[in-house]
Amino acid sequence: MNNDHNSNDDHDSQVGDQRLLAAYEKARLNLLEQREPKGHWVGELSASALSTATAISALALVERHGAMDAKSGRFQNELLESELSELIVRGIEWLADHQNADGGWGDTDKSYSNISTTMLAVAAFHLTGVPCKHADVLDRAQAYIDRQGGVPGLKKRYGKDKTFAVPILANCAMAGFVPWKSVAALPFELACFPQKFYRFVRMPVVSYAIPALVAIGQAHFFHAPPWNPIIRFVRKHCVEKSLEVLHKMQPASGGYLEAVPLTSFVVMSLASTGRADHPVARQGFDFILSSMREDGSWPIDTNLATWNTTLAMNALAGAGEDVSEIASLDWLLSCQHRETHPFTGADPGGWGWSDLSGAVPDADDTPGALLAIAEWARSPSCTTRDKERINEAAEAGIQWLLGLQNSDGGWPTFCRGWGTLPFDRSGTDLTAHALRALHAWRNGRAEGSSYEAAMTAGLNYVERTQRADGSWLPLWFGNQDIQGEENPIYGTAKVLLAYRDLELAESKAARRGFEWLLQSQNKDGGWGGGASLEARHGKGRASSVEETALAVEALLAAPDDRFQSAITKGLTWLVEAVENDQHLESSPIGFYFAKLWYHERLYPLIFTVSALGRAMCGDPARSKQTDVARLTC
Repeated sequence: MNNDHNSNDDHDSQVGDQRLLAAYEKARLNLLEQREPKGHWVGELSASALSTATAISALALVERHGAMDAKSGRFQNELLESELSELIVRGIEWLADHQNADGGWGDTDKSYSNISTTMLAVAAFHLTGVPCKHADVLDRAQAYIDRQGGVPGLKKRYGKDKTFAVPILANCAMAGFVPWKSVAALPFELACFPQKFYRFVRMPVVSYAIPALVAIGQAHFFHAPPWNPIIRFVRKHCVEKSLEVLHKMQPASGGYLEAVPLTSFVVMSLASTGRADHPVARQGFDFILSSMREDGSWPIDTNLATWNTTLAMNALAGAGEDVSEIASLDWLLSCQHRETHPFTGADPGGWGWSDLSGAVPDADDTPGALLAIAEWARSPSCTTRDKERINEAAEAGIQWLLGLQNSDGGWPTFCRGWGTLPFDRSGTDLTAHALRALHAWRNGRAEGSSYEAAMTAGLNYVERTQRADGSWLPLWFGNQDIQGEENPIYGTAKVLLAYRDLELAESKAARRGFEWLLQSQNKDGGWGGGASLEARHGKGRASSVEETALAVEALLAAPDDRFQSAITKGLTWLVEAVENDQHLESSPIGFYFAKLWYHERLYPLIFTVSALGRAMCGDPARSKQTDVARLTC
């Protein structure tokens, strides 16, 4: 990343008002074209080599060990054996076509190779029974794995966290090219404890991985029983009870968290131990089949419909749009969880990332929804009845957020006080989002209340977690070209948006954050990106739309004119990106569970609309000149 933010002087000229408006209108129209008829956005997650590999392994093991109806000759979901084989071959062909030049696979088609996905892909090839057809593919893949250190290299990648390392190795053991002695035995009997005690029993996996704990743990128990007779006795008597937990956690769709990898690990584990006909395996099998795409691939998750919808609504609202004329309140309110969630035990009141049954309420989607319905409540066309419904939903969401806050003042993703493993600890991006949402609903809250105490604790957490250089690191987004795969641009921008909303942009912490963004601008006028983007767009186009839009929107709240040159360069870069349709091309900046990369088609589009809209609304002269009725900031 280059710190020479004063270079490339051709970006210093002010981007014209009409050009800015034209870019906003184009991006806005593109975004509205992606809206579903029912008034929400679904988007599209990238195809994932990791998901595809795990799905193939699960289907192959069901084909190998699955029960078949003797009368009909069909599998559990009326799928002919020949049809299943054909689907498996399509998946294998997709994997073969998407191997990277270095012999490995990345999580997405835009991701660098990693040992995790590569080992899962090799396992899938072995389990299909046709590896000879792709001998060169496997030879190059094995060479890549050897260069990365093999099994020790995989374990080093994840350290003490067994959430993903153990399932990967178990998958490889089921495929026969890693011995079961290399796979740690997961204590699946811990799942038999009441859910409220999970955080006290030192789970070796993060909160969302209980299904993997049970299924992988049982597979290890069946394939490599422990020598200790006491442990063997305890686990034997916990098999059925832990399976009941697994069944209780399974959503109606059959997909745990709507995630193909997690569901595939469960299905392959049960199938490999002769239980492909178990109800959990049957439902999971159906989910995997229904998630397959026409090209033979699988995405990391079904969709992020709720998340994308609230992002889009809040982006348009920031540009002065009336969201009540754009989106469906009924749809968004229907996504709020009204009962205790069977997966995490979460209280009612939160929102998850999707309207599908496998979504779980969390501390990023809930603030996004609270911000969106706050904008709705401000709409002139909002009826009295709608305001009542909104206020009721908001109160439940606020109480859910307040109850989730950790003792360190920050917000975790799913479960309060679970632990320090990745994606269970507090996060700056989550905390900043929660603070924005709570602030949006501050009216009528008594001073000195628990509400105010939560806000103070959250701000203190954010200040404590600011790095020495002035930046913040997020929990759920990364940059594959930055050391440690971290994304301080996303984290810093998201925290600064909270300082903006809370009218604290002149605070010492915020000023340091603005200064860091200023110094982090690329020569081309944008932010972020890296070698992969530069290779696709040519020299000088290394920045990403997502990160540039986030940085520009954050800098628009900077407290003095010293940042204007950087803002102008960023806006110019972003406008040019829209003019060249680059705002329709996504970058792999998203982390899914266990740092699994993904990119989402709507991210660059939504972030661009948000940044350009705020730029117009933040300049009274521009707003007046646009002569567009909806831009009444």
